[in-house]
Amino acid sequence: MANGGPSGNPTSEPDLRWKDVLDFEREVRASGRAKELAVRERFGMSAARYHQLLNRLIDRPEALAYDPVLVQRLRRLREARRRARFPGPGPLGLVGGARRGRVGGAR
Repeated sequence: MANGGPSGNPTSEPDLRWKDVLDFEREVRASGRAKELAVRERFGMSAARYHQLLNRLIDRPEALAYDPVLVQRLRRLREARRRARFPGPGPLGLVGGARRGRVGGAR
C-alpha cells in the first residue's frame, strides 16, 4: 500500500482507495475485534493505520463532497472522543478544546 505523498494526502492514493475506505466505513456494522479483522482483510493494514488514514481522510474536501452525511457523522464522533479524552478548557479557553482549523468560532 502506498503511504501517500509527503503531506499524507489521501488523493495521492488511487481514487478508488479513499472512496473504498468511506464505503467500508458506511457499510460495516461490526465493531471491536470483528472490525479490526475486516479492516486487515479488506485493506491489508492494522486498525491503527486504518484509523489514521480515516482521520486524515475525513478532513479532506473531496471526502465531504463524496459522502457529506457520513463524513459529518465521523467528524462529530471524533470530536466527542477528543472531548472525552481532554475534558476542561482547551486552548483559547473553550470547554472541550477548540475545533481544529477554526479560530474565533467562525463558520
